[in-house]
Amino acid sequence: MIDLRSDTVTRPTHLMLEAMMKAKVGDDVFGEDPTVNELEGMTAAMFGMEAGLFCPSGTMTNQIAIKVHTQPGDEVICDKLAHIYQYEGGGIAFNSGCSVSLLEGDRGRITAQQILEAINPDHDYKAKTSLVALENTTNRGGGSCYNFADIIAIKEVCNQHNLGFHLDGARLFNALVEKNETPKQYGEVFDSISICLSKGLGTPVGSVLLGTHTFIKKARRIRKVFGGGMRQAGFLAAAGIYALENNIDRLREDHLHAKQIVTALASKEFVGEILPVETNIIIAEIIGTLNSVEFAQKMQEAGISLMAISPKQIRMVLHLDVSREMVQKIIQTIEKL
Repeated sequence: MIDLRSDTVTRPTHLMLEAMMKAKVGDDVFGEDPTVNELEGMTAAMFGMEAGLFCPSGTMTNQIAIKVHTQPGDEVICDKLAHIYQYEGGGIAFNSGCSVSLLEGDRGRITAQQILEAINPDHDYKAKTSLVALENTTNRGGGSCYNFADIIAIKEVCNQHNLGFHLDGARLFNALVEKNETPKQYGEVFDSISICLSKGLGTPVGSVLLGTHTFIKKARRIRKVFGGGMRQAGFLAAAGIYALENNIDRLREDHLHAKQIVTALASKEFVGEILPVETNIIIAEIIGTLNSVEFAQKMQEAGISLMAISPKQIRMVLHLDVSREMVQKIIQTIEKL
């Protein structure tokens, strides 16, 4: 089975498993796991930030960050398609007691002017705007990437209005590779960054939250409250170290594969709008005699699994477990439909 449902379905390679089995471990809740400490320090150094915190998931790192940045009754500004709003179980309200100002962006990307207009006035009857959260790349935006100049403009608005600035960087390395940007550019701009290791980088578990020493000290306490304290987590952290050292540049292959598959989709009469493909995510509209569920079923019968994300849209995500030969089979299957 060729699995295109998500880049979370990857499995550790033999070399990654070897690195995991050789890991030196200790009790991370006591701060004594050397491999976790190495991963946190390594990631922070990559981004030029002070400290990191290893967590089980990107949802946890995002939700911890929101909790640190806000107080109950505050408001968070983000795009209406943002993962923190759409796919984290209502966590902004449940965990932080905050409301959300949802903006209509361009494929998940919002602008400084939109944010400026969404900031609440300082009145008792309005929620206090305290945090702006971006997602790069944007999942529901088809893996779209922000232009860094636009991020800088948003940072200026945050500075002017004393707002926290958080990045859901679940697929940030895809953006860095595609846009020829550096991690330190992002570390200089954002107050906190969530980095997911278990998507395109291919680890089995884990995300790292980055920020200042003071921020991460607060975050560590919240991680414990959320039930995210892990013990001998170095076995998992070792996979993250291996991924950061070996699996970043190869993300270009996923982007190339996505573009090749899109060329095949674009030639079919039953395919309507396709969101521009920048990285490893394809979102396409299915029209005419087929709907998205029927298209997904036909592909499933050919041994290719993908997601129908709405009655009219399908999503395919490329990752390190999809080889060139698999891509050719996907293209051939589409061409035969």
